[in-house]
Amino acid sequence: MTDFNRKVDETTARVNKSVSEAANRLEKESAEFIKYLNEEVVPAVRQQSTKALRTAAEKLAYLADYMERSKQQGSK
Repeated sequence: MTDFNRKVDETTARVNKSVSEAANRLEKESAEFIKYLNEEVVPAVRQQSTKALRTAAEKLAYLADYMERSKQQGSK
């Protein structure tokens, strides 16, 4: 085997090892990220969404009351 071929084989082996390690790390970290999203982010978003809907419902009820009062005052 020529010196050039040996160097190419060594470089290829190092690159393959680096890519394999990176893929393994990416797989592990993506699993941890998905777990974090499911356990932390999704419940927080749901809780905030619920609060926002309740606030919107209160404001809409207030607006409906205001419109009814305005209508009654206009017909008197």
